[in-house]
Amino acid sequence: MTINEAYVIYFSPTHTSKQVAEAIVRGTGIKKVTPIDITRQAAADLVIPATALTLIAVPVYGGHVAPLAMSRLQSIKGTDSPTVLTVVYGNRAYEKALMELDAWAVKQGLKVIAGATFIGEHSYSNESYPIAAGRPDSHDLDLAQTFGAQIQEKIEKATQADHLYAVDVRAIHRPKQPFFPLFRFLGKVVKLRKSGTPLPRAPWIRDEEACTHCGACAKACPAGAITLGDELHTDESKCIKCCACVKICPQKDRVYDTPFAALLADCFKKQKEPQTLL
Repeated sequence: MTINEAYVIYFSPTHTSKQVAEAIVRGTGIKKVTPIDITRQAAADLVIPATALTLIAVPVYGGHVAPLAMSRLQSIKGTDSPTVLTVVYGNRAYEKALMELDAWAVKQGLKVIAGATFIGEHSYSNESYPIAAGRPDSHDLDLAQTFGAQIQEKIEKATQADHLYAVDVRAIHRPKQPFFPLFRFLGKVVKLRKSGTPLPRAPWIRDEEACTHCGACAKACPAGAITLGDELHTDESKCIKCCACVKICPQKDRVYDTPFAALLADCFKKQKEPQTLL
């Protein structure tokens, strides 16, 4: 079986999911690639043919597919189209995210032939509390490209579409998590919540006079929580805490100092490896 066209669909406020998706499609060797970026707007109505490969990459927030990403995927449908699902998480856990994405894909008429979990720098990561800082790194992207080559090999081995078998994403290997750091993390989370310590609901400007109103934060925000010309304010009801605005601020003036950053950095120092399923 030969596939010469690919649709690469990603929600990627801080570019981690995009990097992984692009590396995978490079590995397939497919030249005709249609990128669909749903980071700042929903995808247009699209029915993907069975003769094209679909790659979908989304971040994990709190163990689930980012809700905004899921809502922006709804206009995409398939016709038993071969599909690769990838979730990118911040080195803690992806929990049920891959299964959630799989359930949506099957309902939309997509045939899931491969799945993967990759690690990306956590949204809360900063200089004081690095959490999977710099991921995906060159090693991760090499693995993603190799995964793409393996997908292409699987496609070529199938003599016809019916022989391109689907996978059960529940079978993917889950990285081992050392018990004591996890136990310590859960204990600290419970203690933090019981303490009544107020948790920030959105990033903010540390020094209003330092803000140059360049608009980079407003342009980066996937949820429209920051308005051009009014960069000093963030609509807490819209903010999804992706921290794209924090990471892109050229003045390093936007911050999101949540106590969870210190907990994650302390309890999840051991770096996890990407996992794939074919």
